[in-house]
Amino acid sequence: MITRYGKWDGLDLDHFDLEKLLEKLSDFFLQSGFSHGGWSRRIQEPDRSLEALRGAIRELIRSGNLLDRTEMQALENESGELDEKKLDELVSALIEQLFKQGYLRAKPDEGGTDQPSAGRGYLEKDTGARVKFELTEKGMDFLGYKALSQLLGALGKGYAGRHDTQHLATGIEAFQSSKPYEFGDTLNLDVNATLLSAIQRNGLGVPLEVEYSDLMVHQSEYASSCATALMLDCSHSMILYGEDRFTPAKRVALALTHLIRTQYPGDTLKLILFHDSAEEVPLAKLAQLTVGPYHTNTAEGLKLARRILLAQRVDMRQIIMITDGKPSALTMEDGRIYKNSMGLDPMIMDATYKEVAQCRRSNITINTFMLSDDPYLVNFIKQVTTIAQGKAYFTTVMTLGEYIMMDFLRRKRRKVRQ
Repeated sequence: MITRYGKWDGLDLDHFDLEKLLEKLSDFFLQSGFSHGGWSRRIQEPDRSLEALRGAIRELIRSGNLLDRTEMQALENESGELDEKKLDELVSALIEQLFKQGYLRAKPDEGGTDQPSAGRGYLEKDTGARVKFELTEKGMDFLGYKALSQLLGALGKGYAGRHDTQHLATGIEAFQSSKPYEFGDTLNLDVNATLLSAIQRNGLGVPLEVEYSDLMVHQSEYASSCATALMLDCSHSMILYGEDRFTPAKRVALALTHLIRTQYPGDTLKLILFHDSAEEVPLAKLAQLTVGPYHTNTAEGLKLARRILLAQRVDMRQIIMITDGKPSALTMEDGRIYKNSMGLDPMIMDATYKEVAQCRRSNITINTFMLSDDPYLVNFIKQVTTIAQGKAYFTTVMTLGEYIMMDFLRRKRRKVRQ
């Protein structure tokens, strides 16, 4: 056997931590159209071209937050400065690895309308500006895992178990006292309690006669399933006032998706965007979502969420609504959208309260997370909470994820009938 040795250049891509790269680029992948223009009403469409990705990785490397000192030295030239050619080669190699490992996939640029002109043909160098990318399910799942870990870490918690309820059922895991066996129970027999019942009835003797009424079974926690509709307000106000409120909401949705998939396999999570109207969006498209249109049709969002949840055959149903503004739009019976951004429009508010009441009658809990504490919104949220008998949290983008995860993991459960 011949062993060959070569000079190590400090860049072992086969063992490079791509997950660290993904985590560092999470803000880039989840960008939602926020413009740093302050109070500007302009929505900046996120650039998801390969050239934009190259630029983000270049800046990350230059900042020193990705590579260690030895790896950075491997990119330097003889004068101790970054060699642009080596940097570009590394960036291209990292992007290739992201595609190869299944974190990203290419997406055709649907916006291109250029047609080849007649005459002599030529080859154009592709800089990546026209090639789009998107996160795969693997990439989304990883970002969800990291978001969940950060949120639970902030709460000082590890992964949670199943949902707690006030009800006891027969199962495999023993819990508290035993109960007389009833037809339909899992025959998880409590031998000691059964024999004790027979002895108390007939006394100690041989043989010991055990009757049907003596049978005692262990009780275990009733593990219930829950359907959750996550309503995200994507109206224009979610990126106004110098603050991006939509990206943190998307990050929470990723964390909830990962939590439910890994810890609560019997649960379901549906994502609903509400703006001028409302629509259900596949969770796989979460990273690409941006804000807009402008208004907030809360009633239509609640109506869609209620219809989706009632189709789920589960024990419990809930709506988690993340918003930062008052209802300002309403879908009329003929399909037209009535809009009024000035104050609390009585017609819009009345329709919204009716939808909240419909959710309550359908045993759907509504928990609202308000990203604003404007006085005129407080009464609206209080009214929603009173009608729905749910909870309301006035929070910020810094604490939104912690509040939602704490509510999801600790919320009280209604008693489920067997």
